Amino acid sequence: MSSNRYKNSEKLLRRALQSIPLGTQTFSKSYTQYPYGVSPYFAEKAYGSHLWDVDGNEYIDFINSLAAITLGYNDEDVNQAVIDQLSKGTIFSLSHSLEIQVAEKIIEMVPCAEMVRFGKNGSDVTAGAVRLARAYTGRDHIAVCGYHGWQDWYIGVTSRNRGVPESTKKLTHSFSYNDISALETLFNKYPDQIAAVILEPVQIHEPLPGYLEEVKNITHKNGALLIFDEIVTGFRLSNGGAQEIYDVIPDLATFGKGLANGYPLSAITGKKEYMCLFEEVFFSFTFGGDTISLAAAMATLNKIQNEPIIETMRSIGNKLFKNLEHLIKEYEFDTIFSVIGVPVKSFFLINDTERYNLWDLKTFFLQHMFSKGILILSTHNISYAHNDKDISILLDAYTSFFQKLKDYDCNRKLRKLLKCDSLKPLFEIR
Repeated sequence: MSSNRYKNSEKLLRRALQSIPLGTQTFSKSYTQYPYGVSPYFAEKAYGSHLWDVDGNEYIDFINSLAAITLGYNDEDVNQAVIDQLSKGTIFSLSHSLEIQVAEKIIEMVPCAEMVRFGKNGSDVTAGAVRLARAYTGRDHIAVCGYHGWQDWYIGVTSRNRGVPESTKKLTHSFSYNDISALETLFNKYPDQIAAVILEPVQIHEPLPGYLEEVKNITHKNGALLIFDEIVTGFRLSNGGAQEIYDVIPDLATFGKGLANGYPLSAITGKKEYMCLFEEVFFSFTFGGDTISLAAAMATLNKIQNEPIIETMRSIGNKLFKNLEHLIKEYEFDTIFSVIGVPVKSFFLINDTERYNLWDLKTFFLQHMFSKGILILSTHNISYAHNDKDISILLDAYTSFFQKLKDYDCNRKLRKLLKCDSLKPLFEIR
């Protein structure tokens, strides 16, 4: 079940599995997500909206490093800022003024931000925000809605909770998105015990009118803090994140992904009243202030402020969204496929059918898209580097996928088209 197209990738995967669990550092980049025999596993280089694998295959990338790339790969301004700082040093025995500059820039852009602390990834800062909320309120329980990272306090309520103490699992409670009664039920069940509500303000769906306002009202009414997890939405949905678009300002917010266009940096922001407590709450690590990521962030944020980054991404994404919706209807696949979300990050959803389950369909989808030079999983993470030609090529790939599916589904021969085993249901993070 292998193809010469991915010969070097598969060779490296076999080698990696000898020394690295799953063969990669990131679950979403592993063979559990990319069907073996029809998938690339290792990248060689990337520029703009394109990525090349180790076999020399070129792709238009709509994964964009799990939405960490906003401007595009190898952005010249970010590269230059990093090169300039590299000649001066990356980490020092003292703090660096870039910490102040980037903090001030975030405060300038993000409505809730009055102070800032830096981390390296999203899990760092969501965990830090939760610890801060617990310290401020003197409470232990947390209400969660979305994906908030790998650490014990959150991952304990998911199916990937091996190794998490039972006592920790009992302190975190998930509630359904866009269902205000679900949150009210939690507060009623744990009166005066919930320290914070943390949620991704935009998930697969946008918030219903008034939903975020009600979440804030109920949270504050019950003496808890509201944390927006804007790891994904920050500096992608708008310059100030989802809180700016929906005009609901949280007490604390966390950012990452597009903050530094692919360099490892994340941030906790919020009101001084809460953030000052970080002088007592321990949140500290050696590389929190590394100047390379901070220089990249400064260049990224300046560019987002001074160029039509978000507007361009929204326009390109809108074009994809509307045309893909039209294709789904044209091929009469409305009951199987749908596209939802927001223009800068839309989701291609697949449902089970009477003949095939969604995993057979998704495997065939990925097999087809990769062969057409499209790197995608289930989302379209738009970057500033994407252009009309990229979208046209993607839509052509969708068209040929729908046509092939229609031809073979009628004859019940879809599984004969698969050149690999189907993916299996695994960990759902939302």
